[in-house]
Amino acid sequence: MVHPRACVVTGGMTHNTLILVLADQLSLHNPALLAADPNTDAVLIAEVGEEASYVRHNRHKLVLLFSAMRHFAQELRTRGYTVHYIELGEGVASLEAACIQTLAVHPARSLAVCSPGEYRLLTAMRNWSARLRLPVRLVEDNRFLASAADFSGWAAGRKQLRMEYFYREMRKRYGILLDGSEPCGGKWNYDADNRTGWRNQITIPARPDVSPDPITETVVAEVNALFPNNPGDLTHFRLAVTREDAEAQFDWFCRYGLESFGTYQDALPEESPWVFHSLISMYLNCGLLEPLKVCQRVEAEYRADRCSLPAAEGFIRQILGWREYVRGIYWQFMPEYGERNTFDAHRPLPDFFWTGDTDLRCLQRALKQSLDLGYAHHIQRLMVIGNFALLAGLDVASVCDWYLGVYVDAYEWVELPNTAGMALYADEGAMASKPYAASGKYIQKQGNHCKHCRYNPAKTTGEDACPYNSLYWHFIDRNADRLSGNPRMGLIMGNWRKRDEADKKAIVAWAETLLSRL
Repeated sequence: MVHPRACVVTGGMTHNTLILVLADQLSLHNPALLAADPNTDAVLIAEVGEEASYVRHNRHKLVLLFSAMRHFAQELRTRGYTVHYIELGEGVASLEAACIQTLAVHPARSLAVCSPGEYRLLTAMRNWSARLRLPVRLVEDNRFLASAADFSGWAAGRKQLRMEYFYREMRKRYGILLDGSEPCGGKWNYDADNRTGWRNQITIPARPDVSPDPITETVVAEVNALFPNNPGDLTHFRLAVTREDAEAQFDWFCRYGLESFGTYQDALPEESPWVFHSLISMYLNCGLLEPLKVCQRVEAEYRADRCSLPAAEGFIRQILGWREYVRGIYWQFMPEYGERNTFDAHRPLPDFFWTGDTDLRCLQRALKQSLDLGYAHHIQRLMVIGNFALLAGLDVASVCDWYLGVYVDAYEWVELPNTAGMALYADEGAMASKPYAASGKYIQKQGNHCKHCRYNPAKTTGEDACPYNSLYWHFIDRNADRLSGNPRMGLIMGNWRKRDEADKKAIVAWAETLLSRL
């Protein structure tokens, strides 16, 4: 076994091209690698301080990426590539510095890199050619199923950029879940069949963990030493760090989780952090799995009668629809998108977002799980944590940085639209047609957390009342002018206006008391 630290010595030979591979591009289908000649080109993979610390990354995320990077370097070497590898402990500050250091020892005629997924990196790399004093080629990332230009073309002339219509075009484009030219079953979307709450109806299967190998064990020790104050309990590290292990994890999901995934994808159970979710977003987003192959495999499961149509469609919609859509939104509106703040929300992030120390059971479970494991499913992120942040008016930038750091699958292209756009409705309605605001009744419907909580979801005011209830109406009240113009909020706004004035004042006053305690 070749240790990733070792570099192949080239005896002073000048490489034709030095190919920089980023941490979220660990795929043999990386377009910068596809054109490479192992005999004349070389690869650079670098763990650098800036990328490891620009937000407070979860240690699970750091271990996943550093170990996957080291394993990928090993795989490239077995395929004949010369790989120059820089580990975090070597103290290189940035990707640019890594390139400068490597080129000083191993010259190259040009540098190539698959275009990065985050705007800040793309902006920096556009200046690299002058700073590095050699040609720098940014290769379009074709591992996504819709390019930024594709999305921009679809968006042109539309007043509203709704995911559902984009998703239908993607289904047609790739021929997924179609019978001829029509959607399987006669409908494009089976979301209405995938909202069952959790009442411990069936057994949740135990998932197989991936046993850390020596490379991963080394990375775990390094990350614990270098990032002692970051979230993440690495005694529970269970993630795949190679393409083979990621594929095995997805195969397990198709066999044992897919059939129940659709039914319970919105469920909030006490019994399991995973429920029937696939847990592959982190592998898709760093390159260990390919999105089209994943969709095709799930369609094959449906065609073979091994899962229902709602389960297959619900899963494929997340990949072929939602994942591609949020990336399109990101590149369509950046950099201005990151500055939007519809409700002028600036309340400081409570300390319990970093400790999970709250007596709201649903929020405590979602926060602790996120901090300890770097994972929460979409309803926990949107309707528990995000909903609380929306109702409490928490600072948009702080909430976005929290999501970006805490989750193992988070990169700005996917995190910012999901958080600012969907969870916080901070993007002026670019994504969602209304705020995803809800009272405690929604959370009670979707799971069994309320049975273990000291708060009563049936009450709105008082020490034992569910805080989501009064905070919900406080949000409606303080944003009444803006929300009244939203046709999807008409019924809610009408109900609030009709309530007894004394009742309204009591609710708002109690919500103010709760907010003061934050």
